[in-house]
Amino acid sequence: FFFFFFFFVLFCFLWFLFLCFSLQYLDHETVAATFIDSSGQFVSSQMTGISRNPYCGYEHQTLSSRERMEEDSLLAALQWQVPDVGPVPFLKSTDPSSSYFVILNSAAFFKVGSQLEVLVHVQDFQRKPKKYGGDYLQARIHSPKLQAGAVGRVVDYQNGFYKVFFTLLWPGKVKVSISLVHPTEGIRVLQHLQEEKPHRVYFKSLFRSGRISETTECNVCLPGSLPLCNFTDLYTGEPWFCFKPKKLPCSSRINHFKGGYLKGLLTTAENAFFQSGVNIKMPINSSGPDWVTVIPTSIKEMKNSELSQGSGIFPSGYYYKDQWRPRKFKMRQFNDPDNITECLQRKVVYLFGDSTIRQWFEYLTAFVPDLVEFNLGSPKNVGPFLAVDQKHNILLKYRCHGPPIRFTTVFSSELRYVANELNGIVGGKNTVVAIAIWSHFSTFPLEVYIRRLRNIRRAVVQLLDRSPKTVVVIRTANPQELGPEVSLFNSDWYNFQLDTILRKMFSGVGVYLVDAWEMTLAHYLPHKLHPDEVIVKNQLDMFLSFVCPLET
Repeated sequence: FFFFFFFFVLFCFLWFLFLCFSLQYLDHETVAATFIDSSGQFVSSQMTGISRNPYCGYEHQTLSSRERMEEDSLLAALQWQVPDVGPVPFLKSTDPSSSYFVILNSAAFFKVGSQLEVLVHVQDFQRKPKKYGGDYLQARIHSPKLQAGAVGRVVDYQNGFYKVFFTLLWPGKVKVSISLVHPTEGIRVLQHLQEEKPHRVYFKSLFRSGRISETTECNVCLPGSLPLCNFTDLYTGEPWFCFKPKKLPCSSRINHFKGGYLKGLLTTAENAFFQSGVNIKMPINSSGPDWVTVIPTSIKEMKNSELSQGSGIFPSGYYYKDQWRPRKFKMRQFNDPDNITECLQRKVVYLFGDSTIRQWFEYLTAFVPDLVEFNLGSPKNVGPFLAVDQKHNILLKYRCHGPPIRFTTVFSSELRYVANELNGIVGGKNTVVAIAIWSHFSTFPLEVYIRRLRNIRRAVVQLLDRSPKTVVVIRTANPQELGPEVSLFNSDWYNFQLDTILRKMFSGVGVYLVDAWEMTLAHYLPHKLHPDEVIVKNQLDMFLSFVCPLET
């Protein structure tokens, strides 16, 4: 009887310990479980941190009728007209070397402010005219001796012909340049990847507790039916998931980092549409003269020309002597560090986003001696970063946006969403906010980006409502260098779509726009994800001109 009683007590004691451990473990898991969807309602996956079904945040959004209408309108506006002609062999795809353009309204001379029209005719590698459109072209006019340049607007007639419209904005000899970024056949491949392979860039997180550590894959959407940790943001509803570690709770996540890029995405036939020196960012030559002569015009004629374009002035600006000249306002030149110090005196400047706005932080701290970076011990190129000018009371901050972000290692505690950061800013006449968020969304369906901008826009509107004198500036996307592999993940075609969405969603919100797209495309230097210093300097001049405009 004594032995029976002893084993019974021992069994009860062990059962009690098991229950305590289970409850504690459940409590850890619950931390990551509850989230708010876009409708503002609390949603819980049975009060555990594990979702057993694959979840794609962009497919499960709860949108208001207005949000749904806006999203449908944006997606409709971005419908790229690629004909369904079935598989096309490489020889029948667009060949930039046999395609050509011709200046239509050729004349002895043009006046500044007048329109130039160029007709582009594309042909395949058998030198046969193509009967359908869908190619992605980029166009600019430039005068190398004047270090002048501007972009053109391309219209696709869906029959192998394209028309490009330029506004002639400076006198002298002006040259036309047209490039094929991707042929129609390549665009079809990019469309398929965007919709069917959003996980082609994958991310990882390290989970650690004591001596035990595990690394698992993370993303907006994870395939399969393995248990997931749900890291959807509590306030914005931005979805993010990791495969659950086998031995550790979801709450033990300590960092986030880029895992890598999927290989072998294309067939041999598809690879042929992405060849450097053949059909990626290749020039299309002229069949006749590729330049025109432009003569000066009166200020009155120039103003009448701009008035005829209404509020939608295109292009937004142009280069002249390597200085960007916006067409809507007078941009200042901040050539001396003292000019920048005077502008930013007594101000707090927040820079949020990807590495293209981190360039602004790096430029300012390198160019302005009194703006000294304070070492926070942050990982290089990741941040957060902080710079201070105590003498002039300037505070400059940079913080990267929340996932998806393809940085090296970001600590979990530093994964902040821009919308949440904006909600924590009081604002006022001495507060400046600049945002750039685009490059890390290029591999996802457009709904993912629309959702992110919707959250940021809501926070911007609330900031401007409570503090109308706050200056908010948005830096747009920009073209970059492209090769066969980069094209599949960060093509200009993807980023052109993101740029279009950003402009439409922030139109009329009361923010300023630094047009990095045109400022990169119009310049004579090669395209880079991180543009050269002369372009960044012009971006900063424009940004600072919004902060400290010329007195009128």
